Amino acid sequence: MDYGFVGSIDNSFSVLWTDTVAFVPQLLVALLVLIVGWVIAGILKGIVVKVLKTIRLNEALNAAEVDKLAEKAGYKLNAATFIGAMVQWFVILVFFVAVLDILQLDQVTFFVRDVVLTYLPKVIVAVLILLVAMIVANIASKSVVAAVRASGVHKPDLFGKVTYYAIVVFAVLAAINQLEIAPELVETLFMGITFALSLALGLAFGLGGRDAASKCINKMTSGSGHHGGHNN
Repeated sequence: MDYGFVGSIDNSFSVLWTDTVAFVPQLLVALLVLIVGWVIAGILKGIVVKVLKTIRLNEALNAAEVDKLAEKAGYKLNAATFIGAMVQWFVILVFFVAVLDILQLDQVTFFVRDVVLTYLPKVIVAVLILLVAMIVANIASKSVVAAVRASGVHKPDLFGKVTYYAIVVFAVLAAINQLEIAPELVETLFMGITFALSLALGLAFGLGGRDAASKCINKMTSGSGHHGGHNN
């Protein structure tokens, strides 16, 4: 019985040692892949940050007052660094999936590959939609203000703010839809906002142009009557 116990312990240690020896090369390869991935991710982050700074993304967002919105939320936004960090971690996760596959951790590999890596690009696209929308909204707002002011209409800043927030709201809805958060609700909100804006614009132009249309109709009517009396 003692011999059987000792033999069982010896057999267990032999199996453990064999598995450990077989696992060590896999672990070393996995660590090497992770280190290479980390280095490549850092290089790509540097390239992305440099490109975004070259095209002056931070200045464009600051001009759109995105930095002020971020400060109100308690954050200091550096868009170039933020996007670069997202690219870096995406690349790291890709190499991390390769490491898990080397280590044959199938369940963890499935979760990271099919859940995290599938969803992360959507987050990046949603962030880009918001950042681009902020820039476009700022440009469109200034253009509308300039056009309205040139036409002599009162309160041009109001039209600029409406334009700005309308673009931002649509961008937020587009970003939420990109993230696949309650798509039915987002679609309903989008249709509702579109209908509300159409109704508001229709009423505004209808009520504002009522007097002008009345004067135009009266002028046409009086002109027609005048010609008719002349013929008689």
